[in-house]
Amino acid sequence: MTGALNGIRVVECGDGVSAAYAGKLLADLGADVVKVESPAGDTARRRGPYPGGTPDPERSGLYLYLNTNKRGAVLDLASAEGRASLDALARRADLVVHNLPPADTAARGLAADALLAANPRLVVASITPYGLQGARRDWAATDLTLWNAGGIAYLNGGGFEAEDLPPLKPFGQQAEFQGGVNAAIAALGALRVARRDGSGQHVVVSIQQTLAAILELTFEYWPYQGLIASRLGRKPIQPLDFLECRDGWVFICCVEEHQWQEFVRMIGSPEWAEMELFADRLSRGANWDALKIFLQEWASEQSVMEVYHAAQQRRIPFAPVSTMGDLLASEHLKARGFFATLDLPGAPIRVPGAPYKLTATPWAIRRPAPRLGEHTAEVLREAGAA
Repeated sequence: MTGALNGIRVVECGDGVSAAYAGKLLADLGADVVKVESPAGDTARRRGPYPGGTPDPERSGLYLYLNTNKRGAVLDLASAEGRASLDALARRADLVVHNLPPADTAARGLAADALLAANPRLVVASITPYGLQGARRDWAATDLTLWNAGGIAYLNGGGFEAEDLPPLKPFGQQAEFQGGVNAAIAALGALRVARRDGSGQHVVVSIQQTLAAILELTFEYWPYQGLIASRLGRKPIQPLDFLECRDGWVFICCVEEHQWQEFVRMIGSPEWAEMELFADRLSRGANWDALKIFLQEWASEQSVMEVYHAAQQRRIPFAPVSTMGDLLASEHLKARGFFATLDLPGAPIRVPGAPYKLTATPWAIRRPAPRLGEHTAEVLREAGAA
C-alpha cells in the first residue's frame, strides 16, 4: 500500500464502531491495519444496513464502511493460543488500538503495561466509555447513555424550563465515532513521539470526555451570561438559527455586523431592520423572538437554494439543511468525488469517501473490507506466529 502512513503497522482489536473507526482513519492514510475479530465476528456485521435488506455478515454497510483498506484475522483471545498470536502481532506493530472494557484487557492479552514491556516502541490506544480512572471506570455504556453522560442529550432536549421535552441523542453510533476520531488523532501524536524518542506510550480516550469537549459554548454561557444552554435556549448573539423556506430549511448565520448588514441589503433593506431593538448582535440576541418573526415571514416565500446562493455571493455563511438524499445528489460533493463505490458482486453500494484531498498520497479504496478470517494465515505467518 501507499499513503502518508505507509510502513506503519496497526493492530485493531475490539467490537463495534470506536476502535474500527480509529483503524479506518489510519488505514485510509496508508497504514497496514490488521483487524482482529473473535470467531463470532464483529457485531457491526450484524447491524446492517444490507443491500436489498437481506442480512449477510459479509455485506453490512456499516461493517464495509468501517473496514475497507484493512486486513482481517480471527483470533480467540479467550484462549492461550489466541493471546500468543496477538502478542506476536503486537511485538512487530507500531500501534495497538482497542475498545475492550478495562476489566477484560489483561485476560485478553491487551494490558498496556505488558504490551509495552514486550515492545517499548509500541503505542497502545484504549477507547473506553469513562476512561481508566475514576468511579465509573468499569461501567458499561451504550451510545444512548454516553450521549446523556456527555451532556449533549440534555442540550438536544427541551432543557431548562422545558423539561416536558425529553433528552435526545443523535442518530446511530455517533458517540463511538467521536471516540474513534479522538483516538486516531491522539495516537498519531504518540506515534510521532515514538519515532522521535524511541519510546511508546499508552493513550487513553474516554468517550464521555470527547462528548463533553464538543459542548461548544455551554460552559461559557453560565459564568458570562447566566444562561443554561439548550437547543431551545436563548443565544446571546443572533441570527444563528434555522428558518423554514417554502421548500425546506436553511441555517442562517449573521453574527458579525458586516454579515448582518449584507443580509439586510440582500432582503431589500426593510424598515424593521432599522429598529433600535435590532441595533447590534447582542440586541438582536436579546430580542430574537421578535426578530425571528420578521425573518421567518421573509424566508417562507424563498427557496432554499435561492437563499443559499444569494447569501454565498455576499459572503454570508448560510447553509441548506440537507437530507441524505440531498447529499447524495449534491453537485458539489460529486465534483469533489466525495462518495465512493464499493463493488460488491451484484449490488455495488456507495459510501462516504475521505473528507480531505492529499496530492502526493491520494485517498483510495485499496482493498475491500476483509471477509471473516480472510487474512489470518497471512498475517500470522508474517508475524512468525504458529
